[in-house]
Amino acid sequence: MLQQETQEHIIEEIAGGEYEREPVPAAKWKGWGSFLGMYAGEHAAGTEFVIGPLFLTAGVSAFDLIIGLLLGNFLAVLSWRFLTAEIAVKYRLTLYYQLEKICGKSLVKFYNVANGVLFCFLAGAMITVSATAVGIPLDMEMPQLTDTLPTSGTYIVIVLLVGAVISLVAARGYDTVARAANLMSPIIVLAFLACGIVALSQLGVGSLREFWNIWGEGSEPFPGQIKYTFWHVVIWSWFANAAMHIGMSDLSVFRFAKKASAGWTTAAGMYVGHYMAWIAAALLYAVYLRTPEAQTFLDQGLAPTVAPGPLAFNAIGVFGIIAVVLAGWTTANPTIYRAGLAFQAVLPRFSTFWVTILAGSLATIAGLFPAIAMKLLDFVALYGFILAPFGAIIVFQHFFAARAGVRVNYAEQAGLGFNPAVFWAWAISFGLFYLISRQFGIFLSFVTLPAWLLCGVLFLFLSRKWQGSVRDVR
Repeated sequence: MLQQETQEHIIEEIAGGEYEREPVPAAKWKGWGSFLGMYAGEHAAGTEFVIGPLFLTAGVSAFDLIIGLLLGNFLAVLSWRFLTAEIAVKYRLTLYYQLEKICGKSLVKFYNVANGVLFCFLAGAMITVSATAVGIPLDMEMPQLTDTLPTSGTYIVIVLLVGAVISLVAARGYDTVARAANLMSPIIVLAFLACGIVALSQLGVGSLREFWNIWGEGSEPFPGQIKYTFWHVVIWSWFANAAMHIGMSDLSVFRFAKKASAGWTTAAGMYVGHYMAWIAAALLYAVYLRTPEAQTFLDQGLAPTVAPGPLAFNAIGVFGIIAVVLAGWTTANPTIYRAGLAFQAVLPRFSTFWVTILAGSLATIAGLFPAIAMKLLDFVALYGFILAPFGAIIVFQHFFAARAGVRVNYAEQAGLGFNPAVFWAWAISFGLFYLISRQFGIFLSFVTLPAWLLCGVLFLFLSRKWQGSVRDVR
């Protein structure tokens, strides 16, 4: 009940109906129990059915995967606890209002557009995930790891139908979506656990050593993939939700927490979803790689398919199909809804219903292209890299503004719609490290933290210069 109540408050806030532009009052604060189930459910979802297998396509070893995920997810929990939750309970403002105070309304619109488009791509990947399950009884040709375009007419029809249903449900309101997700989350978690247990049986694992040997020392990456080492796994899993923790998106969630210690509840999501579920999904793919079909692909130098529907169906039958559909649905639906709300900030004359339909349409179009789902590791890295530096603006203002001699919430104080210090801090840090990544072939997640740090430092430096020049003119 507490979990549901917290989500309803958060839903109302996101929709602009409660405390959108003021701190959450003490009467509405919630204890840590309100966040535990929410994070466990949110991070055991459709993305996990894809991410787990993709680790194997990157040739990870047993040590890299098991220990790397253990460490990387712990770093993510620390980021939520000591950055996001700490700042959230200090000011109790939404991310958008906090950014507006610092950046100005015009610049926040730019952020909303970027956020909304990226949300649509993520939702599109989840529509693809659900389509791989719906397509099983229709004998649909499954997308391959290297596919970019739609694989068949059946695939197109299924994606369009799944996307239409998800979009319509999202457009009718997030309250119903969240309540349904609360009911579905335990089913999805149970399905992941069942898939892992069945896959271990199918692999003939009877001891820890045999479990460890499934991945062995790793392998060469599949065609079109890069080789993942221990540090790839650690850094990628740390920043898989970079937009949410160091990017400060979850300020909107933790502003309802009584204490910053509620940030520790994110461990439920990291170690149920981003640990158990990823490993369980990887085990499903390990089973598939031993099949004649997969061996045929490998013998031809091709990458076997990473289709969640058939993988789960092979392990737990019809329950697997249902679980994949539900997992994709519970991820895509709220994602489309949030994308619609981000667009509404730019298109205020349109109703929530129609901007959500617009977001759902974009997500459905994205879902037609399986490359987004098949390259989910790369997309998630890009998503965090783009949005995380905006969080550095908030973090550096909170911890260092006084020492740097910078006025806090400058856009609000000076009546600015566009704070150039924020824009140039983000643009320089993003542009520089993206160029470095492309020029030298550096894994994008490796430069997320440097870009975040540089953005924060530049924000303080440029703010001091800008604010000083304005005072001099006056």
